[in-house]
Amino acid sequence: MLYGSNPQPPMGAGHLSVEYDPCPSAVGEARAEVRRQLEGWGLAELDDLVDVAEGLVSEFATDALRRAARGFRLTLFAAHGVLRCEVRDGVGKTVWAEFGTCGCVGGSGSFCRLGSYSGCAW
Repeated sequence: MLYGSNPQPPMGAGHLSVEYDPCPSAVGEARAEVRRQLEGWGLAELDDLVDVAEGLVSEFATDALRRAARGFRLTLFAAHGVLRCEVRDGVGKTVWAEFGTCGCVGGSGSFCRLGSYSGCAW
């Protein structure tokens, strides 16, 4: 499905949120889930998007386990040409990456933004 020129996940499939236990194997499980979900949404054909998203989620999840010694939550959103990957640790810190396309560079372009914020623990 397309939104303008931006590939989109199927209707109703633009969101995923999974909680993982605080064990080292959870990082590999989260990486595999990112790949599975993005391939299922039809986003795997966009250059290196899956590999980059998978690598960043792996780093975010490893850091969450090391820092908080608790489980973490992986959340993926895809809408209107933007993919957002978030990892939230058990003490309320969230790190995220956004990937997408926009019309801000002469009518075409792409972007990747990284960020973090702290909030209440879930």
